[in-house]
This record gives sequence, structure tokens and C-alpha cells, in this order.
Amino acid sequence: MTNKVLDRVRDLLPAIRERAVQAEEQRRIPDATIAELTAAGVFRMLQPARFGGAEASPVAFYEVIRAIATACPSSAWVASVLGAHPWQLALFDDRAQQDVWAENPDTLVSSSYAPTGKLTAVEGGYEICGRWSFSSGCDHAQWVFLGALVPSDQGMDYFTVLVPRSDYVIEDVWDVSGLAGTGSNDIVIDKAFVPAYRAYSAEDQANLVGPGQELNTAALYKISFGSVFSNTITAPIIGAAQGAYEAHIARQRERVRLSYGGQKVAEDPFAHVRIARAASEIDAAILQMERNIGEQLRYAEAGEEIPFESRLRARRDQVRGTERALEAIDLLFKNSGGHSIRRPNPIERHWRDAHAGSVHAINDVERALAMFGKGAMGLEVTDRML
Repeated sequence: MTNKVLDRVRDLLPAIRERAVQAEEQRRIPDATIAELTAAGVFRMLQPARFGGAEASPVAFYEVIRAIATACPSSAWVASVLGAHPWQLALFDDRAQQDVWAENPDTLVSSSYAPTGKLTAVEGGYEICGRWSFSSGCDHAQWVFLGALVPSDQGMDYFTVLVPRSDYVIEDVWDVSGLAGTGSNDIVIDKAFVPAYRAYSAEDQANLVGPGQELNTAALYKISFGSVFSNTITAPIIGAAQGAYEAHIARQRERVRLSYGGQKVAEDPFAHVRIARAASEIDAAILQMERNIGEQLRYAEAGEEIPFESRLRARRDQVRGTERALEAIDLLFKNSGGHSIRRPNPIERHWRDAHAGSVHAINDVERALAMFGKGAMGLEVTDRML
């Protein structure tokens, strides 16, 4: 199936690549890039059709994100996170969807899912307060998803709540060595009211259900949150490795062309082996991602329950996908020699950005692999990111 958004995005890559340094210097994605990606339809790929969305496959969405990352990983990271949120909003009560999209279907939502805030049950909903970190692309969004805990008889219940820009303050704290352009600043709320319909429970999330499914009936909205969100983080990292690979190959071919006969450069077998290993790791990461998401979609389209084993495997391969991308980019970084540490060089930027992305909590390799191992042995596995 033709990915029309990808075709449009490819035409944007030269300009996005040119703005990569600007993104790092400004510590946020340039407005021009957000405007171009919006016009290209990136942020509507996973949005419900009734709000002008494409209801595209996440496989196609991740392909677009990887392409953006070849030019600027920070831009891809923000595009991936903000572009995945319409999928989650589609699971919320229709009133929440209307709040965000009724007047402007291009309205964006950022997020900070760690439950560092507090919810207190009040009449009609909740009172929320607290501070949340790492809200990527928040300067470009008018709403935010926030994780918070609610005291209950069982201890604490986890919710994701939807809060408008008028109820929170963005504090500029983003000063980092990798993914510097993502503008992942803090969200601060002193006190705000959240209607009950703008809260989505972790229990519903784990059971793959949500009130929005009554109106948004596409199979897209029946696959697992843990699989969609986790690959939303890994896709830009794989794309960063792809971009480093492309830059490295272009550099090596130019060295061959400029050398006297290209003998020394062209016949270095160790360099060739590193290139082959890097290419293989990138391909493996992409193929596993597409296999797992495609499989879940097929189950959903057939009206069948998604096997828990499929969800476990998706998380296993997602963290391995991040690992494979890092292995590839490390090989390319070393293969480039001293050239790779010069700024502005896409290889060093992509190396920094990929490693920065790898420390996201969803990339906790041992945790995800342990879950798969427990499941394979027939032991109970409980995790809200499955």
C-alpha cells in the first residue's frame, strides 16, 4: 500500500536536515518543521477519520517517523510522540475528543506519563496538582496527557488525564546533550479540575478497552497501548541509526572517489564487516517491529482477541530494536574515525540522540525481556505497559 504521507515527508527532509542545528540551538523543534509536518498529514495518521484523520496503520506511521529521523532525530522524536497521541485520545470518552478536535483537528497533545502528580476525587471528576518532566514538544501542544495516582482501597490507581494548556505552566528546563531539540520541558500544575470523562484508567488500558471505541471502531484502536507507545519511542532511534548509516556510506564513497585509486579505503575488510553488521541490525529491528504490529492489526481486523504472547513479543522486540539500533550506530561511529566527532556532523548528532532516546523508561531492556521469559515459562505477567 502506498504511503502518501511518506512521499510528502521525503520532499521535506532536506529542509528538516538543514534545521537540525537550529533545533539543537533553540532546544525545541522549529515552528516551520511542525507546520510542514502538520501540512503533510503526519499528526493525523493515527487520528480517527471522523476528525479528519487517516486511521493509518502504525506500521506506516513508524515508517514516516524513521524517515524524519534520518534527517533530524529530535524532529522525529517529537513527531512520533505527538503523532501517537491522537491514537490514545481516540480511546477516551467522545467528550474529551470533542474538547480537543472539534474546533481544530490539527490541535496537538503532548504528554508526561510518569505518575508524579496527584489526583484527588472531587464531585464530577478530580483535582490535580504536581510537576511532570520530559514532556516532549509541549511548546507546540495545546493539551497534555499526564500520569497521576488516585488513592483507593487497593492502594493507588493509575490514570492518564487530559489537561488543557490554560491549566498548566511550562517550565523551560531542557538543557541536555542528546535529543536537545525536543523541548522536553516540565509541566507544572498548582491546582486544576479534571472532569471524569477526561481520565483514562490503567485497568482499561491493560484490557485494551476504552469508551472511545464505541465510535472509533477501526481495528487500529483495538491493539495494545504497550505495543503502540513503546514502538513510538523506538522508531526514531532506529531512524537515527538509518540516518547515520546513510551519512556514513555517503562519506565513505566520497573518500573512495577522492583517493588515489581508492585502494586503501575500498579494500578495508574490517570496515566492510562493520557496515554489514550495522545494516543487518537496522533491518532486523525494522522487520520485527513491522511483524509484531502487523500481526496485532490482523487479529483486531478479524475481531479476535490479541494473544498475550503477541503483546509480550512486541515488547521484547521493541527493546531489542533499540539495542540493535544502538549497536549499529556504535559500529558506524567507530568506523568513521575522528571524522565522527566533528560538529556539525550527522553521525555524532545521531549517535548522541540515539543514546539519549535509549534511556527512556520504556527501553528498560531487562524488565521487558524478563516479562517475556516469565510468560514463556507460563508464569503470570502483569505490567501496565503491555
